[in-house]
Amino acid sequence: MSLTRFSVAPLQKVTRTLAAVAMGREQPDLVITGARVLSTYSERILADREVWVKSGRIAAVMPAGAFRGPRSSAVRRFDARGGIVAPGLVDPHIHIESSMMTACAYAEPALLNGTTTIFCDSHEIGNVCDARGIEWMLEDARRAPLSIFLTVPSTVPATGPRYETAGGDLTPAKIGRIFDRWPEAMALGEKMDFVKVAKGDRRSHAVLAEAIRRGLPVSGHIYGREFVAAGAASGVSDTHEAIDREISNDFLENGVWVFLRGGNPKTPWNSLPEAIKAVTELGASTKRVCVCTDDRDADDLFLFGMDWVVQSAVRAGIGQAAAWSMGSLHPATRFAMDGSIGGIAPSRRADLVLLNDALEPRCTWYGGELVVKDGKVTPLLDQALTTRYRYPKAAYATVKLPARPVLVPKLPSRPSTANVIKAALPGIIMIHDRVRIDPATPGGWPGIFRKHGLCFVTVVERHGRTGGVAHGLLGNFGLKDGAVASSVGHDAHNIIIAGTNERDMRRALAEVKRLRGGVCVVKGGRVVASVALPVAGLMSDKRAPIVAAETTRLKRAWRAAGCTLPYMGFNLIPLSVIPEIRITDKGLVTVPDTRVIPLFETA
Repeated sequence: MSLTRFSVAPLQKVTRTLAAVAMGREQPDLVITGARVLSTYSERILADREVWVKSGRIAAVMPAGAFRGPRSSAVRRFDARGGIVAPGLVDPHIHIESSMMTACAYAEPALLNGTTTIFCDSHEIGNVCDARGIEWMLEDARRAPLSIFLTVPSTVPATGPRYETAGGDLTPAKIGRIFDRWPEAMALGEKMDFVKVAKGDRRSHAVLAEAIRRGLPVSGHIYGREFVAAGAASGVSDTHEAIDREISNDFLENGVWVFLRGGNPKTPWNSLPEAIKAVTELGASTKRVCVCTDDRDADDLFLFGMDWVVQSAVRAGIGQAAAWSMGSLHPATRFAMDGSIGGIAPSRRADLVLLNDALEPRCTWYGGELVVKDGKVTPLLDQALTTRYRYPKAAYATVKLPARPVLVPKLPSRPSTANVIKAALPGIIMIHDRVRIDPATPGGWPGIFRKHGLCFVTVVERHGRTGGVAHGLLGNFGLKDGAVASSVGHDAHNIIIAGTNERDMRRALAEVKRLRGGVCVVKGGRVVASVALPVAGLMSDKRAPIVAAETTRLKRAWRAAGCTLPYMGFNLIPLSVIPEIRITDKGLVTVPDTRVIPLFETA
């Protein structure tokens, strides 16, 4: 049986059947008995209920014991044993590529965590492979045993060819064609160039217009309270970048949906505890508040999924039913799909989750089919995960490097001021530091590094276009010896390398090339750990548990090397839309004024 989201009959074809089941004239396919039902509509947990399912949809929610069909019938019965049956979770903002796995693979941890629908922004593969990459991802999503919708990437490249070299260029016309060709394209993805939007950039607003004139939602990406009103005035109607109480409150008062981002507390992707204070301390309603995951490492996806984010909201003071609604009905409502998903009521999809009292998923039904039982993948789901989409050969040939790039800068001949990128832990903002560099320092670069706590950071263009290489210095990164490298340097996804010496940096770059994309740690000329990402230099083509295990080993080596930023935070060092300073293949870029500045200044 197919488990794609198209397997459930369209509602207009089954209304007579559903009505017949609800009235007792026909039998359901499945009855879940002995349950408490979490109602996202009334935000209550209702005792002694049973759920009748027919043709992959809910036909009725009845008092316990209402179904009296003969035991010999073909009706499947499932005893919930007093557990809580809740609607499947709906993640309103994620990036599949950030998990370093394909859409089909992503379905496994999502369903284990009770997530049955996601809205993904695939700007990563768009930056590498243009519109064709996004369409590959959509084909992948259609084969996945998960309901996957697209928020069409809106800002590819993020800052334009003057400031970075990307593999893709999603013009307004290309974005319009994706909307018109793919019914899964439900909204415009996060508008990352928020400064350009606020300043009235013509191309930025032409992109916004493609969604607005079709009546589709626009997702935002805004850092700084001064940009909130201009973003909302430009049509932005949701954001996942509410990082604290004040800006979260600003967004809500400007009519912008807030997606509270919860993640591994050791990473910058856990702004929920502060942002939710707009509700718990300032008294805002939760009616336009959702929770989301945004970016997730492969292993963190198993540990910190949408279920964990909902539980975090409960720990922050939100009631259980209200918190689950923020992860199901609210996202469904935001994307005008609350008539199909996000709640347990007649005609809705039978995407259901059985929870214990701590809201921990034990079983998941997708379109009425049991895909997770007692925390384990069922044979039906395992088969669907095995027969997944295969990306074309072109997706495996995206790392095109210059012949022999110079990876470290020359030491200036006289005392100079270096424009340094300084990590501001634990967040993703990079501080623009100015460090006095004296070439007479004993030991040259090693001596300077010891004195100021620096290492090299280099970006190498990898799309075979310019062969550009840019050099920088990175402070507060903690790398003790060796090098780390990644082909996931946001947002153009060029190669980013940090190192204490050129030999190890060159070895790391060679490893990324050999893998056809990936992340690695090198010490003493030897690769200590790596994860191969051959699909567009962004994703593995392996099953999720394998990618998660490889990621865990990489993280262990990453920490052992002394790196203070997690590797996903490291990947954001080239993202030239987040303050205060970044490095792309074009050089050092300051934000938000968007200027390319030299590494060394002698004046």
